[in-house]
Amino acid sequence: MNTLTVDARDIALDKDGFLVDLQDWSAPVAEALAAREGLSLTAEHWEVLALLRQFYQEFELSPATRPLIKYTALKLGPDKGNSLHLNRLFNGTPAKLAAKLAGLPKPTNCI
Repeated sequence: MNTLTVDARDIALDKDGFLVDLQDWSAPVAEALAAREGLSLTAEHWEVLALLRQFYQEFELSPATRPLIKYTALKLGPDKGNSLHLNRLFNGTPAKLAAKLAGLPKPTNCI
């Protein structure tokens, strides 16, 4: 099992780098996970991460790419709810990487 150390605390990650315990998520944890992926989180990233966490609370699952795009377009408008924008923010794997950074389970249909 992998671990991520944030604020002198070891946080368990699964083999794909997702949180084992979703309660471990916090903004510093998201920043540390992003750094492992070579990302520096901007306001645009945080907007999508907050939206993903809202989606998870509402539907109790992490969205695959199409539902993520549709939900983002519904909540943030078509300028942000499109695959080009989300792929640019999340290195071409928006559903998987954004879920990881938002502290959510891996979407079921992501490899």
